[in-house]
Amino acid sequence: MKRFFAFVKDIWKLILLYLLIVITFSYAMFQGGFVSWFLFYSFLPFGFYALALSLYQIQKFEVERELSKHEFNAGESVEVTLTIKRQTGFPLFFIVVEDELDQKLRLIKNQNSEKKLLFPGFQKELKIQYLMKNVPRGEHLFHHLRLKTGDPLGLIEKEVQIPLENRILVYPAYEEMTYRPQENHYDQGMTASNERVQRDTSMATGVREYQPGDRFSWINWKATAKRNDIMTKEFEQRKSHDVFILMDCAPDSRFEVVVSFTASLVRAILHKGAQTGFLSSSSERVEFPIRGGEAQLQQIFYHLAKVKDDSKVTVDLVLESENFLSQQNYNLMLITSQMTKPLIEKASYYSSRKGNVTLFLMKKKKEIPTKKELSLIEMAKTRGIKIKMIHDEGFFEAFSEVKRG
Repeated sequence: MKRFFAFVKDIWKLILLYLLIVITFSYAMFQGGFVSWFLFYSFLPFGFYALALSLYQIQKFEVERELSKHEFNAGESVEVTLTIKRQTGFPLFFIVVEDELDQKLRLIKNQNSEKKLLFPGFQKELKIQYLMKNVPRGEHLFHHLRLKTGDPLGLIEKEVQIPLENRILVYPAYEEMTYRPQENHYDQGMTASNERVQRDTSMATGVREYQPGDRFSWINWKATAKRNDIMTKEFEQRKSHDVFILMDCAPDSRFEVVVSFTASLVRAILHKGAQTGFLSSSSERVEFPIRGGEAQLQQIFYHLAKVKDDSKVTVDLVLESENFLSQQNYNLMLITSQMTKPLIEKASYYSSRKGNVTLFLMKKKKEIPTKKELSLIEMAKTRGIKIKMIHDEGFFEAFSEVKRG
């Protein structure tokens, strides 16, 4: 129906143009004199241009969109270059170019200039550049390009949407952190260190891909020759430093802080040389088994770039339903922005069996806890749960003084 009304509107404007030409000519013929003929001849160029424009096809324009890159971190800027080419040099009085963005990118519309007004004249090729600042986390689509032109009097208008899809992936922002294993049995003190997790090299349990920091003597030459990639021996750890992270995906205004801290934590743990697993339960349950290396980091970051706060259940129910969490020997870390009594009870059950539970309560910058949260924090500490309140832009304090109640 909308297209039908647009078609009727175009036909009416074309009929009106013909009527104006006929009316000005009739006025000049019957009235005579300099003024009437001057009016007719003055209007004639605008009328003929409008008629020619009505036959001009902007649907045949060739458009390209170039992006500075296709993968970003949240908060970075995206530079977009639009190129418009046309076959003929038909003079265009103006052209409006608008890049159609997805919903999340439209929220930062006031910070960029994806809509431009150009005066191309006889130019056959046009280039437009605009900058989008502070791009939010997620997978974003550029749908199509909208072009609009017309005559100076506004009698004839031409508009077209040219499909032109591009996709960018924005990973969550992260902060540099130094991860410290919660239990340390190596006479290294309790301060954070950049040294990688120590392993017992007396017994090799398997092979894995080479990671920065591995010793030359750990290389398994037979496996390296077989797989055509550097493989190192995997040794039994004297103390398990494996970490499993459970991220709360319940709807909350602090969800972006939760995601950013999770990304920072995963990166810090894997760069330390420890192994980590990950579980998020938003609209779909996604689990990554405990592994190490750069491949694990990339997979988790890719998921964190697209995850949404649309969980249909609370995190305490997720913790209760995941039976495998209580069957393995690793450090369990819960990341949430909503502390509840059921969550403390479920976490304390796991802590009583394994004794390695750390809960990170995420807050916005300068946000203070409520009285209810303070009482729940004390309850958690009395039940043997390590707990730490983390504020946005203060992630580096996560392992400065994690205390156990």
